[in-house]
Amino acid sequence: MKTDWLIIGAGFTGATLAERIASQRGEKVLIVDKRDHIGGNSYDCYDEHGILIHKYGSHTFHTNSSMVWNYLSMFTPWRPYFHEVRVVIDGKKVPVPFNLNSIYALFPPKYAEKLEALLIDHFGYGVKVPILKLRQSASGELSDLADFIYQNVFYKYTLKHWELDPEQLAPSVTARVPVYISRDNRYFQDTYQGLPKHGYTPMFNKMLNHPNIKTLLNTDYKELIGEITYKRMIYTGPIDEYFNYMHGQLPYRSMRFEFDTLDTEYHQEVGTVNYPHEYDYTRVLEQKHLTGQQSPKTTISYVYPETYTIGKNEPYYPIPRDENKDLYKLYQAEADKIKDTVLFAGRLADYKYYNMDQAVARALTLFHNEIQK
Repeated sequence: MKTDWLIIGAGFTGATLAERIASQRGEKVLIVDKRDHIGGNSYDCYDEHGILIHKYGSHTFHTNSSMVWNYLSMFTPWRPYFHEVRVVIDGKKVPVPFNLNSIYALFPPKYAEKLEALLIDHFGYGVKVPILKLRQSASGELSDLADFIYQNVFYKYTLKHWELDPEQLAPSVTARVPVYISRDNRYFQDTYQGLPKHGYTPMFNKMLNHPNIKTLLNTDYKELIGEITYKRMIYTGPIDEYFNYMHGQLPYRSMRFEFDTLDTEYHQEVGTVNYPHEYDYTRVLEQKHLTGQQSPKTTISYVYPETYTIGKNEPYYPIPRDENKDLYKLYQAEADKIKDTVLFAGRLADYKYYNMDQAVARALTLFHNEIQK
């Protein structure tokens, strides 16, 4: 079999590059994935009860990039949706990112008013403050508040999710969910927010529905080497695996999802509820809030963090620490040696935590800067 491009991985990065190469360059693409479906971790499907679920955790699309939004809009209409998350503190479900509404839900009104005034006076209104910065710069009662938020929102959740203290991770991790001095309960404030109206999988189907694209699932690409001739490869899997772990294994965190269907219209008031203290799982997801599906039943999923073990589970989260970044650079140097024949891109190949829009932006930029040239 002959093809111009062999792309490993049918997630956002691989699908975007396959579509661009096929439609804009008129070249043939074979896209290969180990799993039995396209879409990577964004894959959605209907369960046995007819509920549309996200198999690998809730995926809410959000971006400030008109380039990314307009590109994906060629393949799907959108259902507007603003994601909200709650965290359980002292038996109460309060908004996260922790905001002024969270303060008023947990503290007596007069004290909450005082804390609000102190926060606005110190940082301003509408400002997002990373928790570690709040702890370092606050004093007096704000320092007490910072410690309260750190302990109840970040510390134990981070321990469960990463098996590391927040200080052991790159600052970008805790900065992803800052303290928000606002009454805006939305989890994201991006310009564009929503979900593909008919689901992620139909969107991916449209992206890959091109006469120049062939898709091969349930296949390890290594089984094809020698059977296929191609000009160039794009690899979106774990970069250390590609190089047979010659410099050692890059660490990841994995997750396990347990699904349960209930005879009730809704189980919880929002799509995600975090449990930093209680239970072994970190959060409970309910995708009906995201999809807007009407049904007398609902399916929820419990998210259990796990240690990643090769061959046992999936690598979901690169662990952002300096020593891991240094190890990745060794593999990046190996990738640079073969960049004329193999391009590396994506969360696992770049060893970076990408949101969905960042994965698309990375793919579009790679296409314009490297492939189209």
